[in-house]
Amino acid sequence: MEEASVSAHNEAAEENENISTEKLSAGEVSSDTSKQDAAGKSMEDTRTPYNRVKLFEKVMQKSLNKFIEHASFKGFASMFRPLYKKNPQMIERIHNQFIEELRKAIQEDIAKLTEEGMLDFKLNEMDKLENAVKDDPEPAWRPSGVPEQDFCSFVMPFYQKQEAYMKLELKKIQAENAALAEKVQAGRESIAQTELRISTTVEDWKASEAEFEKVASSFGPADVFEV
Repeated sequence: MEEASVSAHNEAAEENENISTEKLSAGEVSSDTSKQDAAGKSMEDTRTPYNRVKLFEKVMQKSLNKFIEHASFKGFASMFRPLYKKNPQMIERIHNQFIEELRKAIQEDIAKLTEEGMLDFKLNEMDKLENAVKDDPEPAWRPSGVPEQDFCSFVMPFYQKQEAYMKLELKKIQAENAALAEKVQAGRESIAQTELRISTTVEDWKASEAEFEKVASSFGPADVFEV
């Protein structure tokens, strides 16, 4: 009888151990499955594009709500306890108006800072840059550990752009100078031709004057006034 009870006890223990092992394995499988699902969801979340402007607005709205929660009616009423005891409705209306004005003032300040800092434009530009490099197979830039080299790699493209711009401007100025030089040369040629025409006209006039004097001298006074 004792041997039978011992064997029965051992069988029951083995059965309980098997059941617990099955439950543990099932729990591990379900845990692994849940971890895989969570990892898959997190990967999907990272792949899902988001708008930084909307995210910024959501964060600011949530922060504003948290801040407004600290200005609770209970704390407000405790500061004006005598008035609250006399007229609770009036204190409640004042608190509601205070919360409304406070929220409005904070929202106006946030909108003003957003406009002055051009946050909408900058956050949209960040979204565009992220979308532009999302499918880029080239690895992103990483610092090499040598500050001089990293600084040169950052500054050199800027100087190269400036050099290209200066070369383009130099070509424009050289073209303008060439056009001006052509105009000056044409003006000089025109002045030279004018001077030549003037000198030719003067020579012709002198020749005509000499011819006239020669013809006039050929006539004597007797020939002119002879009766």
